[in-house]
Amino acid sequence: MRAVQYDHFGSAPSIVDLPDPVAPDHGVVVRVAATGVCRSDWHAWKGHDDSVSLPHVPGHEFAGVVTAVGSSVTRVSLGDRVTAPFVFACGTCPECVDGATQVCTRQQQPGFTLPGSYAESVVIPHADVNVVELPDAVGFAEAAALGCRFGTAYHALHARGRVTAGEWVVVFGCGGVGLSTIIVAVAAGARVIAVDVSPAALERAATLGAVSVPMDTEAVAAIRARTDGGAHVSVDAFGSRATSVAAVASLRPRGRHVQVGLLLDDEAEPAIPMGRVIADELELLGSHGISVGEYAAMLADVVTGTLRPDESIGRTIGFDDLPDAIVAMDRPATSAGMTVAVF
Repeated sequence: MRAVQYDHFGSAPSIVDLPDPVAPDHGVVVRVAATGVCRSDWHAWKGHDDSVSLPHVPGHEFAGVVTAVGSSVTRVSLGDRVTAPFVFACGTCPECVDGATQVCTRQQQPGFTLPGSYAESVVIPHADVNVVELPDAVGFAEAAALGCRFGTAYHALHARGRVTAGEWVVVFGCGGVGLSTIIVAVAAGARVIAVDVSPAALERAATLGAVSVPMDTEAVAAIRARTDGGAHVSVDAFGSRATSVAAVASLRPRGRHVQVGLLLDDEAEPAIPMGRVIADELELLGSHGISVGEYAAMLADVVTGTLRPDESIGRTIGFDDLPDAIVAMDRPATSAGMTVAVF
């Protein structure tokens, strides 16, 4: 099969021929029809994730068709149209038994601990736990968009942020995760403020129903004024000291902050004012991916048109464009929304 691979962190990826994968007894092989190009793929390529071994095939957001089924798999069949969350769960640890597969203690991840979906085929282990069957009405590009960024936004707002209709939600960072968060929040009936340094990103956020606020020294004051005292829910979808601190500062008393964006290196320890967290009973919540069990409700909303993951897609490319797409993330984004490769 053809796959995108890099041999050294930060070196230009190339398209190579690799052996076709074989389904383990508990797993399946999926012929990839679409895969997302995510900032997390860039982090892996730059060597920011110590779970990645070289040489490496990136990619963790995908959808496609099952082409091989392991002997012990009972719930998945050849020809099924499927996707999966980017956390491949074991299905047996206490967290999985409780339904929290997104924090499985024995998790594997395509594009990180396993070969990923920048390839013509990818393996899903423990398929009876991890495979999600796609309704016919959901296209492969839409489904690939669900795997990380859109699914992450859905879990962050519903399972962690507990958003309800009429609440104010402020989203810091309007990339793929941020735009997805706006779509999910608007669908939930929330009022949304989007914050970013990019005029193009703010313009895209406005088309999705958000009020745009530039990320500057006046952003927090503007948010608190617009929301009559602060947001009910804040989401840092970017991941930096500046955005996480500003997101917490934008909350009203008893507000909930959800941290989605990764904070790395010298950005990893933001100075959160814990005195205010105590005095105003703020909630600081981490959020990681989406559980397998949340897909049914999310997909049902996609089928009815309540959720439109396609609106978070900014650009569609082909398989041969994937190496350049990773390298391009070294430079400032030139378009808003996520990039999806369709094979």
